Amino acid sequence: MIKRNFAVSALLLLSSCAKTEEKAVSNPVATPAKLGESTIAGKVTFIGAKPIPKDIRPQMEAVPSCLKQHPGPIYSEDVLIDANGGLKNVFVRVKEGLPNQSWPTPTSAVSIDQSGCMYVPHVIGAMVNQNVEFSNSDMVNHNIHPLPKVNREWNESQPPQAEKKSKQFLKEEFMVPIKCNVHPWMRVYVGVSSHPFFAVTGEDGSFALKGLPPGEYTLEAWHEQFGIQQVKVKVGEKVSATAAFKFK
Repeated sequence: MIKRNFAVSALLLLSSCAKTEEKAVSNPVATPAKLGESTIAGKVTFIGAKPIPKDIRPQMEAVPSCLKQHPGPIYSEDVLIDANGGLKNVFVRVKEGLPNQSWPTPTSAVSIDQSGCMYVPHVIGAMVNQNVEFSNSDMVNHNIHPLPKVNREWNESQPPQAEKKSKQFLKEEFMVPIKCNVHPWMRVYVGVSSHPFFAVTGEDGSFALKGLPPGEYTLEAWHEQFGIQQVKVKVGEKVSATAAFKFK
């Protein structure tokens, strides 16, 4: 009788294990994020007559401590074009084509400084939940006021050379404008992404998206004055592809 009960218990245990294994198979663990070894490099250019730069020096004359940090003209950063047509401050991202993976939040913070009564940089990217640190290097009070449509809006002052403020954006959003209520010419734009494949064009309009797995992607380029453009790019394994955007 004891042997029979032992045999029945063993069968029940094996049956339970089998059901557990079946459940594990039917609910697989999410695929971990894996970077590739391909790069999309490109350039954003402006075609046509260049807009006249807007000098904001007259607006800044009311803040002498900031004004003296700019010996020459102080141009608005909404349109910056180099001699060859390279367009600066364009946010470029992969919009479509990435594998269904969960990309880890970087442990390093994104930094935005208020220096010379200007946000530095003017355009920047951050991942969802990544720390965004705001500094005030000036000797005047500033005010940080994001104007999101998806994320939470907040409005906080930051005294001269005060401690950094660390914030996070909890949802993907393009683009989040941030202004200073004290100095209306100050503005920064943050592209909040669920993945790490984004970049901001430099002085010559160039950008690079690194670590991509092979695939066919839709790239999106955003500029605060000229809008949005999209192109499709296909990349293979361990190769570099090129992409070009032209605004006018």
